[in-house]
Amino acid sequence: MVDIDAAIGYVVAHGDPVERARLSYLRTGQPAPDEVVDRIASGQMPEGGWPASAEGSVPSIDATCFRLNELDDLGGLRGPVVERALQWLAAAQRDDGTWQEHEALAEQAPPWAMPGDPEATLYLTSVAGFWLTSAAVEADPYQTRARHGDVLARAAAWVVSQLRPDGTWPSFLAAGWHAAGLLNQQQFFYESARVQLVLGDRLSDMSPADVASMAAVLRRVNLGDDWLLQNARKRLSETQRRDGGWDSNEGPLFDVNTTLTALRAYR
Repeated sequence: MVDIDAAIGYVVAHGDPVERARLSYLRTGQPAPDEVVDRIASGQMPEGGWPASAEGSVPSIDATCFRLNELDDLGGLRGPVVERALQWLAAAQRDDGTWQEHEALAEQAPPWAMPGDPEATLYLTSVAGFWLTSAAVEADPYQTRARHGDVLARAAAWVVSQLRPDGTWPSFLAAGWHAAGLLNQQQFFYESARVQLVLGDRLSDMSPADVASMAAVLRRVNLGDDWLLQNARKRLSETQRRDGGWDSNEGPLFDVNTTLTALRAYR
């Protein structure tokens, strides 16, 4: 079993004010104080997205999705800051249903967000579609096609077109669990299930951070307490450190974020 108290203690001991506010919301449902949200909102650009870096002048799909993740842990996908971000994200969709970063970001973009790269396009489309789906689920758990319906329908249809016959996908691993949530909510149940089967086969080789992210995504869009989520939670119990935290993929600086993500899977 995961030691929830130890995980909470790790975040309290090592987290910054935003991370501790995220923990408070995950534990009690108490929205963050305005000054914490304002700290994140201060970097929001007039268009509604966030730049890839503090000095950036172009909004980034990847950075905006990261901020939506943070804001979701601070009070859910609601409020004017979130609404501006969601509207920008929906408007940034390309005519074919995909998302790509602006060409101006090519020099600083990581591999998963490289403009024009097919693998990055599938990843960003899955992630952007997932966060718009999450907002739709929060607004109305039973009629998620109503909000950004056309945007999500185009995204899901394009993602389905990229899946191979065996359920695998030509992109990064994380594209899989975000795509599974998007496709399930857009009623591509068979395609979502195929992706989940592939993820189940890969589970034993996943890093703790990947398992935490996958489990949090499965919980966020109401895929249910099924076999994949149960096995992911078991894997998290096996990889929790003695100090209560989990290892991130980016080094110790991001271990608190990974630990908060793991806690989301148990919320």
